[in-house]
Amino acid sequence: MKRFARASAAAAAAASVLLLLGAATPSPAGARALKGMWGPAVVGGVSEFPTYRDLGVQLYETPLDWATTAAARPAHPRDPRDRAYVWPAELDAAVAASRANGMRVAVELIGAPGWANGGRPSRWAPRRPTDFADFAYAASRRYPTVHLWMIWGEPTRHESYQPLVAAAPDKPLNAAQRRAPHRYAQMLDAAYGELKRASSKNLVIGGMTYTTGDVRTQQWIENLRLPNGRPPRLDLYGHNPFSARDPNLGNAPSVQGAVDFSDLRRLAAWVDHSLGRGRRQIKLFLAEWTVPTAVDVEFNFYVDPAVQARWITDGLRIARTWSRVYAIGWINLRDALPRTGGGLLDGQGTPKPGYFAWKSG
Repeated sequence: MKRFARASAAAAAAASVLLLLGAATPSPAGARALKGMWGPAVVGGVSEFPTYRDLGVQLYETPLDWATTAAARPAHPRDPRDRAYVWPAELDAAVAASRANGMRVAVELIGAPGWANGGRPSRWAPRRPTDFADFAYAASRRYPTVHLWMIWGEPTRHESYQPLVAAAPDKPLNAAQRRAPHRYAQMLDAAYGELKRASSKNLVIGGMTYTTGDVRTQQWIENLRLPNGRPPRLDLYGHNPFSARDPNLGNAPSVQGAVDFSDLRRLAAWVDHSLGRGRRQIKLFLAEWTVPTAVDVEFNFYVDPAVQARWITDGLRIARTWSRVYAIGWINLRDALPRTGGGLLDGQGTPKPGYFAWKSG
């Protein structure tokens, strides 16, 4: 299954014929969002951090898989020194390199070990939210300089999170479909408590939706509820706004419940209403964004490299001038076809026009 379904026939046609679209409409001025980048930290034995630094990256993003870090149940799960924990050396090195290059780090906690989810694949949620929360606490103690924590990635995709039951985009969720967001809400809230206990500096990023999904973003947000009916605690709302059209907050809403880059104002309103209880504004953490320039297996659209650069310029203009965006992260520095064509460098390491757009944005 592709990670992005086209928002509309018109948008798909525009992308497939490689048309240059109009510029994005700037949003109100505010604090500049952090400019992020997903790893890897090293390619072919060579550090990628000099390139990240040249791009002006301020935030390094990377996952931490609970299933492989704690394949065996720890006797003392809140203690990062427990012998069951096998902390990835790659993450240790990446955290150190980020600090040396003046970058913050955001870690995505994902995947549950079999001992926590009843022996199922790692995409299945743990049976007890407290087990995940204990892991989050241990991870924060292991990496005390990390203060941004994403809770699971794209849980609205059945490939990423279970027990997810697909829903029609225009209908309320039934009891079976509500089960997944309810369990996620409990996991998020429990992790929030323990991450704050580990350090008051920690910021917890929840939701973690993307453009489409087996459950649409608005449905997910509205059904993030604890057993007492209240929304889970979180500091920032995570979303991956993949888009087959030029980012422009003046664009018409996407169809069939999709939430792409142009829909961010609508997303912010849903988040505030359902998760902020209408009393506070919750900033958006745009964890992943990319624009492919070739056919790949991850996305069902691509554009000309010059269009990629134009869309990057327009997207960064929105993210960096609208106070509702806390951070925006690019995923895939390099093309690695056929998997991904959304890099800022081609397969030979040559910068695309998008490289310079990201650098200057």
